[in-house]
Amino acid sequence: MSYLRVPPVLEGEPDPGRVARRIFGAADWRRRGASGLFELGWAWQAMHYLVTGDPWEGRQPESDVVCGGRLLTEDGADELGMDVIYLAPDRVKPTADHLASTPFGELAGRYDPVAMVRAGVQDAGRLDGAARDRFFKPAYEALGHFFNAAAAEGQAVYKVMA
Repeated sequence: MSYLRVPPVLEGEPDPGRVARRIFGAADWRRRGASGLFELGWAWQAMHYLVTGDPWEGRQPESDVVCGGRLLTEDGADELGMDVIYLAPDRVKPTADHLASTPFGELAGRYDPVAMVRAGVQDAGRLDGAARDRFFKPAYEALGHFFNAAAAEGQAVYKVMA
């Protein structure tokens, strides 16, 4: 999963579906958006589980960290060959606040690869005991910085799974 911070109106275009097609329709979108890009990679569902305690569900704002938002493929962005989830600026700020007020230690106890496999968390079988502190703690902290920067700028967040 990749995250991209984007102004709520891009070059006069306010529709998130059209903004998504404009951005993600370009083969070099990662390079062009590098300054506002965060890469979580294959561990997106494990991160969602750590944040919410569930592989797919959760309450807002914690669910908005990974899976929450509006799936734009319903609006025709599916020609991009990837799922694009849009999180509006009014949901970015509460998400940033949640990340800032919830230290990783509060959710680290959920890190149990065996339980995560039983819960159906994608790729949980690839996890080892060291991944919690080696990968998830710095990734969680980086997500906090990412969402804080987006909130400070009044930006939307687009989440991409390609």
